[in-house]
Amino acid sequence: METTPDYQNDPPLRALRTFEAFARLDTVTAAARELGITASAVSHQLRLLEEFLQTPLTERQGRKLVLTEAGGEYYRAIRSAFTLLRGATGQVLDSASTRQITLSVIPLFGLGWLVPRLPSFLAAHPGLDLNILYAHHRNYLSDAADLSVRFGSGQWRGYRSTRLLPGAAVPVCSREFLDRHGPLSDPGALAGLPLLHDEDRGTWGLWLSQAGVTHHARPTGLLFEDGLLTLAAARAGLGCALLREPLIRDELASGALVKLFDQSCDDGRDYYLCSRADSFLSEDARLLSAWLEKEAAASQQTANGGHDPV
Repeated sequence: METTPDYQNDPPLRALRTFEAFARLDTVTAAARELGITASAVSHQLRLLEEFLQTPLTERQGRKLVLTEAGGEYYRAIRSAFTLLRGATGQVLDSASTRQITLSVIPLFGLGWLVPRLPSFLAAHPGLDLNILYAHHRNYLSDAADLSVRFGSGQWRGYRSTRLLPGAAVPVCSREFLDRHGPLSDPGALAGLPLLHDEDRGTWGLWLSQAGVTHHARPTGLLFEDGLLTLAAARAGLGCALLREPLIRDELASGALVKLFDQSCDDGRDYYLCSRADSFLSEDARLLSAWLEKEAAASQQTANGGHDPV
């Protein structure tokens, strides 16, 4: 059974602080200088603590005031508490003097969309420290970031969400892979090629059905945990992948990847900017949130038009 602390045993804190300074610095004068009080005030506080403890903590040895045996034992007992107190206080002060925001993101979103745009935000806010972590997409509830970019329906208990980018996936492959297996005149041609799967093998079956390919075997091939690995495999020429177009526009523009058909696969999931509903965003977090929404809107406005079938 939990017991209630006996606060009557709490010593007078000013007197305790004075005693700690005297014991650490070894002289009344040095303690007075550190505390910004007079030597007589130091002596007065030491007497108050001795009266509270009903134990002599100091004694005279000639003209010098020194600790008694009990005073030395008491100082050794409280010294670690003062060390912890000063350390904790320093951490709070450092945190208060540093502008920090923590943003968690899905790996491919971070690599393909966020990082290339970060220079403009950092240049506009040079005094802000941004901490970027991976979002734990299998357990979003464990995410303690100020803001998080998530992929899904937009409904997460305890979170506010704002849609950032569409999540429809398009078929892509490397130029080298297309040179080996092309030309590809219709979507049905993909059913017989090596296919790469991002977290779920069912997405390719959905794409083929939406593209009008009614008769196809259950898709097989390499399965990867996330889009970042799937992208790497596609770039390496291992097969065709379904990837979210807003996150691979640089690869498409550079020719590292080729979009095979305009037909996309939309399973209702998109990218959302989320924050905890039970807390308010700091001013800096609001700045980052507004910038992300503005960049997302701009990227959609300048998105490439449709591609002719390859």
